[in-house]
Amino acid sequence: MQALPLSPYLLLAIGIVAEITATISLKLANGWDRPLYFIPVAVGYGISFFMLALVLKQLPVGGVYAIWAGCGVAGVVLVGHWLFAESIGLRELAGFAAVIGGIALLSR
Repeated sequence: MQALPLSPYLLLAIGIVAEITATISLKLANGWDRPLYFIPVAVGYGISFFMLALVLKQLPVGGVYAIWAGCGVAGVVLVGHWLFAESIGLRELAGFAAVIGGIALLSR
């Protein structure tokens, strides 16, 4: 297996940020009302899956997917709170705790 030129965790972080950007852009598109937002949707998901494919060359799929999904969900919730004033209550905080615990267990 050939080593990647960059840390697989850095590539994973880039992929996660791209995925969060794409998902938030879906919200900004407001259905099909603002179709230009589908440009960052397509680019973001494309980068995201490309990075995931590179990372999976070196790291186990279970741990990678746990980090990917957990950080993606947490990032979307936080950005949704920041951009759209979506609430973060006790239920969401409990969900964050569960996600972090799951990532810790699966990524070892």
